This record gives sequence, structure tokens and C-alpha cells, in this order.
Amino acid sequence: MAAPRRLRRPGPWSTGALLIGLLVVGPILAVVWMALNPVENVWPHLISTTLPRYFKNTVILALSVAFLSAAVGTGAAWLISMYRFPGRRWLEWLLLFPLAIPAYVGAYALVDFLEYSGPVQTGLRGLFGWESARDYWFPEIRSRWAAIVVLTAALSPYVYLLTRTGFREQSGGVYEVARALGTGPFGRFWKVGLPLVRPAIAAGSAIVMMETVSDFGTVDFFAVQTLTTGIFTTWLEMGNAGGAAQIALVILGLVLILVAVEKVSRSKSRFYRLERQQRPVEPMQLSGWRAWLATTMCTIPFAVGFVLPVSVLMWHAVNNAEGWLAPGLLRALGHTVTVGGSAAVVTVVLALFLVYGVRLTGSRLPRTVLPVSTIGYAAPGAVLAVGILIPLAALDNTLADTVLALTGFDPGLLLTGTAVAMVYAYCVRFFAIAQNAADAAMGRVSPSLPMAARSLGRSAGGALREVYVPLIRGSVGTALLLVFVDCVKELPATLLLRPFNYNTLATRVYEKASLEQIGEAAPAAILVILVGLVAVALMARANR
Repeated sequence: MAAPRRLRRPGPWSTGALLIGLLVVGPILAVVWMALNPVENVWPHLISTTLPRYFKNTVILALSVAFLSAAVGTGAAWLISMYRFPGRRWLEWLLLFPLAIPAYVGAYALVDFLEYSGPVQTGLRGLFGWESARDYWFPEIRSRWAAIVVLTAALSPYVYLLTRTGFREQSGGVYEVARALGTGPFGRFWKVGLPLVRPAIAAGSAIVMMETVSDFGTVDFFAVQTLTTGIFTTWLEMGNAGGAAQIALVILGLVLILVAVEKVSRSKSRFYRLERQQRPVEPMQLSGWRAWLATTMCTIPFAVGFVLPVSVLMWHAVNNAEGWLAPGLLRALGHTVTVGGSAAVVTVVLALFLVYGVRLTGSRLPRTVLPVSTIGYAAPGAVLAVGILIPLAALDNTLADTVLALTGFDPGLLLTGTAVAMVYAYCVRFFAIAQNAADAAMGRVSPSLPMAARSLGRSAGGALREVYVPLIRGSVGTALLLVFVDCVKELPATLLLRPFNYNTLATRVYEKASLEQIGEAAPAAILVILVGLVAVALMARANR
């Protein structure tokens, strides 16, 4: 008779990895629980009144922005990868710059540029002698189409980046054969290039749709009612947290469907290299009007997505120089650096612990938690805020009541009354960035090195500290910076979770722009853009 198998006691690394995974997944589970068990069920009311409108606007926005981003990003990537034309070497990297512009900042700049008192309409009235808006027609700026344009300008670089990599990884021989068979430029794009980069287009479009679904600042400024704005309305104006959780659950379900569709679409595509030594694609030289047309087509996304908002903000910043000395700006900058830096450090440390703990453990449960913990990146900030603030507020009140009962001292709200909730939300939202960076970096370290350290008497923690960390410090530093940059730009979670009278750069931009004070919002917006440019420079360096 075989001896019964002993249950392996979980070690500290395995237990710690499991707890970290549960902390990251916890807000999502809280949203599901609150949506299914609301104190006041407004689900029938939402379905019969506002929810269809929220859902319709969200779907139209997501599909429109994804389609336009796919067209703009894929077209620019094809021209950059396949042809030589004036300015190509500069535009290859300049097309990434719109990623540094948060969509809500681009929205403020576009409205300021095109509104009745802006330079465009003012110039038209002066040129044609018009005296009022009744004398001419101009499209409505604060509308859904404007939100689509702004979001496309801000998000199309995601598709461009992935499809450009896809075109570069293809064999030049495929296109030479197509040319030999008489296929023209459009035929080579439509019949050869496009099918081969379909997985990259699907991945980029899925990212664009998820970012569109989670956007708040842009759609709120353009008065487009979406599921994300519905969370704010239901929670803050109606005072119904359960209803907000139910809308958040709809958003979460929509995002999970997008992720599933993207994975299925890529899993059905299989492309293999048939050459041992693959020849890279050799760009063809364009001349004459075709060359300048290619330059113009690639310049337009850069001009709309980066040059326009930066120019508008710089003009306001120069003409309102006193705004740089405003005490509110310095406080917002200090809060941003403190909270964003703390969140970046905590996120990267926890990600290192989780990845290393999973690598050490033989248990199946921690290994299952590892991929699940990346779901926070797909969840919008407003959804995470619902899943964090309500449970955390209940815990906070319980702690305060307990301390008051035991000591007679009222400590106040220790978690929700400080920036702790914001740091927690940032950690959950951007945990996937740090985890993927740590996992990829540790995977490049030869297993023999930590094994040698362990054989020399080093503990598991010693091997991590003395072997892994020195070898992966470049990747760790990049992850720290990327998480910090995303924390600086995050708006919905910050608006819902910040303590009273606690502004960051993002919330200061939002508040001033909402009051039509673009001049006062400009310095904070420029600081956000500068931080975003650092992340763009890192991505450009990594994708050389």
C-alpha cells in the first residue's frame, strides 16, 4: 500500500505571491460582489433610462476610434516601413509623440483652437467679414465626432507601433515575388502586407478600444455620456454606490469581451518563416509628388496629435506666465511626485516579489494567480475606484471605531482620508506593466546563476537581492519610470479616490479646463506632457 502523499506546506515566497495576487485582483472581485448584491437595486431603472444611451455611446466611440486608429496607424507604419521619402527618419519617431499627450489635454486644446473665440473662427470672421455665428456654419465642437478625433489622435500610435514592428519582421522576398508577379503598390499592401500584420492590428485596436472605454476626461469635456461618465453620475450625483458598481460591471464585461476577441483573432492566425536567413524589407525610394504626399500623410497624425495641443498650451503658458508661480501648481506637482513615485516603487517591488515567488514555488495556485493579476490594466480607473473606495472606507471606519473604543482617541480616516487609496489604485491599475517587465527580465537570467548562489549558502532572498536585481536593474528602472508616467496621467481613479482638496497635475488640469481656465491649466498640462515624453523616449529606444 502506497504511503499517503504529504501536503507541502506553503513557504513564505509562495504565500506572499498569493497574497499579492489577491490584493491586485481584490478590487475587481469587490466590484462584482457589490454589483450582484446592491443595497438599492437600480438595475431596472438604469436599463429603462440611461444605460442604453451610455452603452450605445461607448460602443460607437470604441468602434469608431479603433477603426480610425487602425487606418491611421497601419497606413503610417506601411509608408514608414516600405518607402523612403523626405523626413521619413524623423517621422518614424515623431509619430510616437502623441502618446505623451493625455487625451483629455488634447480635448482642451482642440476646443480652445476651434471654438467661437478661438483663432480659427476668429480668422474666418475677419477674412470673410462675418459678424456673428448666424452668418456662417461651423460644426459643433463639443460633440461625439470631436471626441472621436481627439481619441484617435492620442491612441493611434499604439497601432502604429505594433504594425511597424510587424512589417519590419516580414521577409523582403515576399514583396519581391509579389512585384515579379505584377502586383502593384496597393495590391502588395492589401494582399500581402495587411494579412501578415493582422494580429498586430488586432492587438493595437484592442488596446485602443480598452483605452477609449476607460476614458473620462475627454468624453466628459465633450459632454458625451458613456459608461464611465455614468459611474460618476450614479455614484456622486445620485449617491448610489450599488448602481455605480453595476455600471462598472458592464464596463468590465465589455473589456473582457474585447480581450477575448483579440486573443481569439490572434490564435487563429499562423505565419511561419520559410527562409533560414530572412532578408529584411528594403524600402523603395519615392520621388516627385508621391514622396511629398507620403510625407504629408505621415505628418498629419503628428501635427494633430502633438503639434496642435502643445502649440495651444505653450501659447497660453507664455501669455499667462504667472501661472507657473501659482502655489496650487507647486502643491499639485509635489502631490504627483509623491503619490506617483510611491506607487511606482510599491508596484515594482510587489511585482518582483510575485514573479520571483511564483518561480520558486511548485504550487499551482500562485502560478494561476500570476496571469490573472494583470487584469487590473484592462480595468478602467473608474471601475477600480468603485472596487477600492467602498470596501476600504468600510475597513477604515471599522479601524477608527476600534481604536476609539480601545483608547478613547479618534485617529480619523487613515486609509481613505489620505493618499493610500490612490496608491493602491495605481498599483492595481499598472501592476501588469511592472509584472511583465520583471517576468521578461528574470526569464533572461540563466538559471545556473541563482542555483550557484544557493549552493554557496545564499537564501532565496539573498539570490534575488545579489543575483537577479543587479542583472535586471535596467528593466526594473524602465518599469519604475513607465508606472510613474502612467500614474501622472491617470485621471478617473484620482478624481474619485483623492482626499479632500488634494490635487495632482492631472486633476488640476481637469478642474481648470472644466472652468474654461485654459491659461491656468496650461502649466500643469505641459508638465504632464514632459513626463509623458520620457516614456515615449523609452519606448522609441526599446523599439529601435
